Amino acid sequence: MTPNRLVFLRRFGSTVVLWSVALWIILSGYEIGFHFLIGTLAMLGLWEYYTMLDHKKLPNFKIIGLICGVIFLVGSFYYFSHIGPVHSYDFEVATLLFFLLVVFARQMFQHTRDISPLETMAYTIFGLFYVIWMFTFVTKIVYVLPRDAGGHVTGHLYVLFLILVTKFSDMGAYLTGSVIGKHLMVPHISPKKTWEGFFGALAFSTGGACGMVALMPKQLSYFHQKDAVILGLVLGLAAIIGDLGESIIKRSCDVKDSGHLLPGIGGALDLIDSILFTAPLLFFYLRFVLDVS
Repeated sequence: MTPNRLVFLRRFGSTVVLWSVALWIILSGYEIGFHFLIGTLAMLGLWEYYTMLDHKKLPNFKIIGLICGVIFLVGSFYYFSHIGPVHSYDFEVATLLFFLLVVFARQMFQHTRDISPLETMAYTIFGLFYVIWMFTFVTKIVYVLPRDAGGHVTGHLYVLFLILVTKFSDMGAYLTGSVIGKHLMVPHISPKKTWEGFFGALAFSTGGACGMVALMPKQLSYFHQKDAVILGLVLGLAAIIGDLGESIIKRSCDVKDSGHLLPGIGGALDLIDSILFTAPLLFFYLRFVLDVS
């Protein structure tokens, strides 16, 4: 068996197993299970981010960052599920301000030399924004949609839309790039990404979005085919940027994968890197374009 085929089979197997579990939790509408899934992936991703920094010997307050991440996730879940989106936004702003104060206060007990204090604080805070804050937009999507008559969440179906469109983009880029990819896109960041894969990603994500809206018109009632086309293109582009964004971090830290949790894929951050960028865009599309609140 060729190395490329072996990598593909490992990646395919890991993807099927993991997303089967994830999709079962999402489709069930079981809120505690959903919170556990999102929280676990987010904290694993943050841990891997700080571990990559440690590998490169870049200064950071890992423990402080992880504690702040837990506080943010637990508080966000509680506020969005029990109090509502409006006050939850205030909570998030207050918590992010608290993070800044904590990190600055922690730095006061470190020796100040050259620019190392600035680097330490910047690396620590960036991880909280990049992984934790951006990933909690998945939770925001669930709770920004109104509940049904029985009080059950309906936004989890839009999270399903988000995940499938994002993964269609990743799959389109991989398959198209592997088969016909010749023109390198950004070789200084990712030597295997091609322009053929770029357009394949957009085609797959748009097709996936249109297909889901056609198959689930009642469940995705806020979307029409026009929205599917727009979101397919926008989310597909964001997924590519998210994937390349994590590649910049990994290349800067001299690592191939963020972790070794998933055979053929890497770590949790490798799994959610695209969603970190697509989730906020879908949320803001729902809020500002479709006026969902």
